[in-house]
Formats: sequence, C-alpha cells, structure tokens
Amino acid sequence: MDFNRYFKSRQGEMINLLKKIVAIESPTSDKKAVDVCSAFVVNEFKRTGAKLTRFPQRDIGDLHLIEYAPGGLKKEPEQILVLTHLDTVWPVGKIDKMPFYISGDKIFGPGALDMKAGVVMTVFALCTLHHLNIMPHKRIAIFVNSAEETGHEAAHALIKDLARKSTLVLCMEPALPGGALKLERKGRLVVRLEVRGKAAHAGTPEKGINAVEELVTQIGRLNKLRTGETTVNVGRIAGGEKANVVPEEAWAVLDIRFWKTADKERVRAHFRGMKPVLRGARVKAVIESLTPPMEKTKASSELFARAGEIASSLGLPLKGGKTGGGSDASIASSLGLPTLDGLGPDGEGLHAEHEHLLLPSFVERTALLTELLARL
Repeated sequence: MDFNRYFKSRQGEMINLLKKIVAIESPTSDKKAVDVCSAFVVNEFKRTGAKLTRFPQRDIGDLHLIEYAPGGLKKEPEQILVLTHLDTVWPVGKIDKMPFYISGDKIFGPGALDMKAGVVMTVFALCTLHHLNIMPHKRIAIFVNSAEETGHEAAHALIKDLARKSTLVLCMEPALPGGALKLERKGRLVVRLEVRGKAAHAGTPEKGINAVEELVTQIGRLNKLRTGETTVNVGRIAGGEKANVVPEEAWAVLDIRFWKTADKERVRAHFRGMKPVLRGARVKAVIESLTPPMEKTKASSELFARAGEIASSLGLPLKGGKTGGGSDASIASSLGLPTLDGLGPDGEGLHAEHEHLLLPSFVERTALLTELLARL
C-alpha cells in the first residue's frame, strides 16, 4: 500500500479536521474548553471500534485512552503507546486574532503545530488501519493528555502506568525544524521558592525580617546551578505591599532545565540543603512539576534505526536531534522504554504567533506513522 499517495488523496479531509479541532480552542487552564475539544476528538476515534476510556479530573481536563486491538490479534498482544495532547498555550479568543489559514504549503493557527496536527495524524492513521483491514502486530494504545503544557501528576502517573504495559512509545509532538525526530530532551523542574520574614515599619527595619531581601539573596545563589548546559529562569517574582513596610512574604517561580538525570539530582540537592541567610527568616522550595530528561539510550537508538528503515521504504529521510523543551515522551523514556519523539509534522513557531506546519510533512508523516503502527 502506497500510503504517501493514499494520504495525499485525503489531505483535504485531514486539513478540514485540523481546522475543526483548532477552532475548538483548548488552553490548559480552561478545563471546560479542553474537555469540549477532547470529546470532539475522541468521537473521531469511535469509527475504529476502539475501546474508549475517560479518566475524569477535577483540576485539569479529563484524560482519555483509546485502545485498538483487532480481533485477529492474540488475546494479550504487546502494546505500542502513542502519546498525544490537545491542550495549548493559547487563551480562548486567540483564534480571532490568529485565525486558521493556509498560505502556500504552510498551515497556520493556534495549536495547529503543537500538537493538534499530531492528533489528526493519529486519527487518520488508526482509521486507515481499521477501514483497510490492515492488521497491526501490536495493540495500539493512544493517550490524549489535557495538561501536557504545564504538566500534572495525574497525567504523569497514567503515562507511567501505560508505558509499563508497553514495549515501545511514539510521541506525536512536532518534529524539529527540518523534520528531525527528537532523541534527546532537557528535563524540566518548576520550583516555587517561598520566603517568610517579619513585618515592621520601614523606619525601624531592624525590628523586622525582610522577605524580599532574603528571596533576592537566595536567587543570587542559584548561579551555582548554572553549570554546563543547566539553565535557570526566574519567571515570576512578587513580595511586599508598600514601600514603608518591611515585607513579610515573598516568592518566585523558577524554571530549571537540564540534560542529565545527574543534573536533576544536583538541582534537587541544592533546594533540599537551602538555608536562610537572615536570622529568623524561613525559606521553602515547593516543586510544582518535574519532567525527567529524555536521554539517548541504546533501546531508543535501535528503535530509531528501525523507524529509519521504514521511512526509507517510503522515500523519507529520517534524522535525529535534540531540543531543550520537555514532553510526555521524557516520562516514558525515563522508565527505560524505547521512545521516539517528534513524529508530528515539520514546522516552526512553537508558542509563537507565527506557529505553522508544513503541509507536505503533514501528509508524509501520517504515512510514516501508519507504517510504524502496522509494522513495528
């Protein structure tokens, strides 16, 4: 079956579905909006006869699992886990200023590249296997996350559970610009640094403990973490109420990125050993989210080589690279599973207003995904 030609003939349908999903805006923080988008997408998978499971959530959008195991497979087949997400960084209403449109071979729209196109690819790949009666070698489990952009423990726990039941993992995040898969990713640690001091009149500051001064000192000490390619970004900071009052409370939110698990442990050790400088001040570090690094492993390299062979049969060159951003693939990879990330389309502008994907890669990568699901 020439899937390149097949999906080329169906690219109009693919674009139409992508347009519909992009129009259903789904910022991570808006549970109602994400749930509406997820419900629409899950309904698309019903056409395959797959088993659909919803995991209701209180704080984030509901999580969904699509399990496809045709009757011809043995009762307990091995499993491929496909990771997708429908939440975006864009607020509801953004599409009015950043509409879905096509210019040449580029498709624009909020969340089109990251990663609603990857979701559309997964829908079409699975529906194609079903409608053409192509029997995959393994059960296919598709996880639809509602909080990938921020991370959430409930989603992470479910990914780990599904990964442990799988033999390999495919992640539909967009490719690196140029089309390379992501074989390495930085880990991410989001830390809220909280300081409590003692309020006093600014005219007698010795009677108080300045929480802002303590916080600034602790932030200055973060320079020791900036070694090698470990980065620390102070993304948010606040403290105090008035200029004539010694501030009692202050806080900051930090985004720390690292390539190796050893770097993650070094960072965590720093916060565990943190002590206040000002007498009487109290300092606390709260980990808001943690995504492990995706390190290059022998298992993933072997899977990449196999995928390269399949891509070559389609006339597609396949390269590998690395990126500083995190994804759910890192969670699965940290368990030792062979993992391929960046199987979504080529494009540029992640989290930017010029976000777009390239139409040719949208078609080609859907053909590749279908082959991977059928042959791996």
